[in-house]
Amino acid sequence: MATIPSTRCFFVFFAFFIFFNSVSSSIQNNSLSFTLTYLPLSHQSAAAKIRTNSLSQQASSSGSNHRLSFKYSQALIVSLPIGTPPQAQPMVLDTGSQLSWIQCHNKTPTTSFDPSLSSSFSILPCNHPICKPRVPDFTLPTTCDQNRLCHYSYFYADGTLAEGNLVREKITFSRYQSTPPVALGCATASKDAEGILGMNLGRLSFASQAKMSKFSYCTPRRQNNAKIKPTGAFYLGQNPYSRSFKYVSVLTFPQSQRSPNFDPFAYTVGMEGIRIGAKRLDIPRSAFRPDAGGSGQTIIDSGTEYTYLVNEAYDKIQQEITRLVGSKIRKGYVYRRSLDLCFNGNAMMIGRLIGNMVFEFGKGVEIVISKDRVLDDVGRGISCLAIGRSERLDVPSNIIGNFHQQNQWVEFDIVNRRVGFGGADCSKSV
Repeated sequence: MATIPSTRCFFVFFAFFIFFNSVSSSIQNNSLSFTLTYLPLSHQSAAAKIRTNSLSQQASSSGSNHRLSFKYSQALIVSLPIGTPPQAQPMVLDTGSQLSWIQCHNKTPTTSFDPSLSSSFSILPCNHPICKPRVPDFTLPTTCDQNRLCHYSYFYADGTLAEGNLVREKITFSRYQSTPPVALGCATASKDAEGILGMNLGRLSFASQAKMSKFSYCTPRRQNNAKIKPTGAFYLGQNPYSRSFKYVSVLTFPQSQRSPNFDPFAYTVGMEGIRIGAKRLDIPRSAFRPDAGGSGQTIIDSGTEYTYLVNEAYDKIQQEITRLVGSKIRKGYVYRRSLDLCFNGNAMMIGRLIGNMVFEFGKGVEIVISKDRVLDDVGRGISCLAIGRSERLDVPSNIIGNFHQQNQWVEFDIVNRRVGFGGADCSKSV
């Protein structure tokens, strides 16, 4: 995720299919599909994170189709085949992060990657260009370990640590399809069961190193207590449903506007306003645009669970929610340090009183949050508006998290620098 934390909490299983379409013309007809699941994550994503080569075909192949399993925890968790021969590794699909990393410790032997079993694995030495305190577009605290190998440390907002060596490894989809070696982290110290699949615009993200033209996903409706979990879809390459998508441009800004709070590698879009029911809130457009210091940037982030807004926008939402259902608000309760509009009682009834919520973007693009999805059940009979105040997390940005991307195709068209949206029943999109 980019500039804000993605909280990973409840155990919600969510199956995802990844159809991997090659960007190389020689393998256009091949597709790779992966099953993903929706599970809880232990660390936060965007604000927590610090912020070469197309897929190659090693032999001729036609029409190959591969399907793997993976889990998701209020983040999109895909299982990718890493190494030669491949080892399935659960990774959080994160459009707000650049560095991809996998688990390489032996604490979770069923999911941890074993480098000794892969013939394509190599560790980057200290003198590698990537192994520097700062390279032009990648801020990463790296050091030399006692073996003169490149060591990294990643700290998240909740105190979670991921550290290990920077390595090169292939993603091996089949005997005939693999990526060239890509740079990623091999974590030897981490409390998480999953790694990270960094998909932002930075040159060291997986999307950039694999030279993808586009990718997209469809997040199905979350059912916290359901025994049978929903299924969604994730495409790398062309999406067969994209003709119905509506697109908004990814914004770019001058260098002078990129510090200290601006993330230049995030998918930054121009939000225009917010409606609750039939009422358009009196929020100035400037609240959704970065100021001279980068505050106010609006980001689409698959790795952050909830949506977070700057004070100027959040205050107006709080006022309207209080006007509509103020008597039902649970006073003094704050969930995860950021969600403070919480309620006891029937969430469906309260949602109907609030009405639909709409995020408005340019060119008539909208994300519609239906009244039955305005609140999230956080347990113990409590439901909260799934929007938090970003300043509580020391992240002065607007982050559209995956909770508000449910039943929505989201396509990241990297070549044309745009993000597409299309409403869908994502459980039926596979």
